[in-house]
Amino acid sequence: MTDAQRTKIVLMLLLSFFVIGCISIQAEESPKPWDNGRLVVSKNHRFIQHENGEPFFWLGDTAWLMFAHLDREEIVTYLENRRQKGFNVIQVSVIHRMPQFNCYQDTALTDKDPNKPLITPGHDPSDDLQYDYWDHLDYCLDVAAQKGIYLALIPCWGSIVNSKRVFTEESAENYAKYLAHRYRDKPNVIWLNGGDTRGNRTVEIWQTFGRVLHQEDKNHLMTFHPVGRTQSSTWFHNEDWLDFNMFQSGHRRYDQRRETDDIVTWKGEDNWKYVFEDYAKTPPKPTIDGEPSYENISQGLRPGEPRWQAKDVRRYAYWSVFAGSFGHTYGNGFIMGMTNTINPDSPYGTPKLWSEAIDDPGAGQMQYLKHLILARPFFERVSDQSIVIANGERYDYIAATRGESYALFYTYTGREFEVALGKITGDKVKATWYSPRDGQSQFLGIIDNQGSKAFDPPGDQEDGNDWVLILDDAAKPFPLPNIN
Repeated sequence: MTDAQRTKIVLMLLLSFFVIGCISIQAEESPKPWDNGRLVVSKNHRFIQHENGEPFFWLGDTAWLMFAHLDREEIVTYLENRRQKGFNVIQVSVIHRMPQFNCYQDTALTDKDPNKPLITPGHDPSDDLQYDYWDHLDYCLDVAAQKGIYLALIPCWGSIVNSKRVFTEESAENYAKYLAHRYRDKPNVIWLNGGDTRGNRTVEIWQTFGRVLHQEDKNHLMTFHPVGRTQSSTWFHNEDWLDFNMFQSGHRRYDQRRETDDIVTWKGEDNWKYVFEDYAKTPPKPTIDGEPSYENISQGLRPGEPRWQAKDVRRYAYWSVFAGSFGHTYGNGFIMGMTNTINPDSPYGTPKLWSEAIDDPGAGQMQYLKHLILARPFFERVSDQSIVIANGERYDYIAATRGESYALFYTYTGREFEVALGKITGDKVKATWYSPRDGQSQFLGIIDNQGSKAFDPPGDQEDGNDWVLILDDAAKPFPLPNIN
């Protein structure tokens, strides 16, 4: 190799380091969401906003074991990937199993006692005696904050609490106080009480967590993460500590109802039904699907079954948001456990490493929904199925939402459907097709805003040929919501 070639290689490496450094600095120095104030419930009790009135669209990812399994470098890699894909909330467990260790073999508690978080003097990551479990959690929160991301923290996974061997009401109170005092001044915390559980199991512990966190931390919102096919509103809707509802629509197909499931409440894959049920309750509270079917997890969590794909996670997202959810949480079976080993036989999804799965197509496509919703007036949006002539069932269901001067319709199969016009302002409306697959728009034309009209999406009718029809008051200067 010549000296000139060596010089060229060195210059290219230096340039690469410079570019990477610039990207990192840009992420750290860019405006942060909490610059608009802390998160609060909107005045109409349907959405989340910042104190200054700026809307907040929750785009979450599920990384339950991030604290336990990822080292400092991996945390940066994962959170930077999520920042670039538009995610602004990561759902994660503080303690997921007992005893709980992180990747550095630091444990969260002394002798598995919630009254005794294991805290060591100092926090130097190069010194194993200083850097403890809670220092690592602090680091995760700080990296997320640099990237403008909230961490939705589950204090303790439901199965641990339900075992009744770890928590008493007294230890739950002490542990909740510890968490609240340590993290109430962090700008990027949201509390998820519960953890894949029913609220009527060990209810006194969940009520203690909720009450104490609410009393000791006035800076952060809180909800309850329930088990599959249930919703927080069933048990806690009227509790002061529950700022918004969360449901878990779960991972089953329509035909995977079990004999133990209540046939009256069984919703199959229709996660939009949970939203309607929550909004029928009083007083109104915002609601969100905190765990729909994950991309690349076995359908019904059964070995040998097909795995949910990107088209499926898109369907869940648009159905729930168009029904009125204030945001949506995505999940990936290869990411939720953050494992660095491969197990092809696991129904939960570990034939692929998390570091590869972070670029699965469904994850990148979630930002198109967030971009679309924020491109139109946010707080006036309501679900309105009356603007669809025939809603359809199951995969043919057309989800519809509108504001005063715009309406959005989602079809999962790309089937033709008919729209009732005259429901939004304007003598003329501008019609546009928007693709949930790539975030690109196709302008259709301007039509009279009266009567009804059928729309036939591009392509053949089939599962995953999903489209959003956008109807705008032609007099409004709404932009085409293209993603560049």
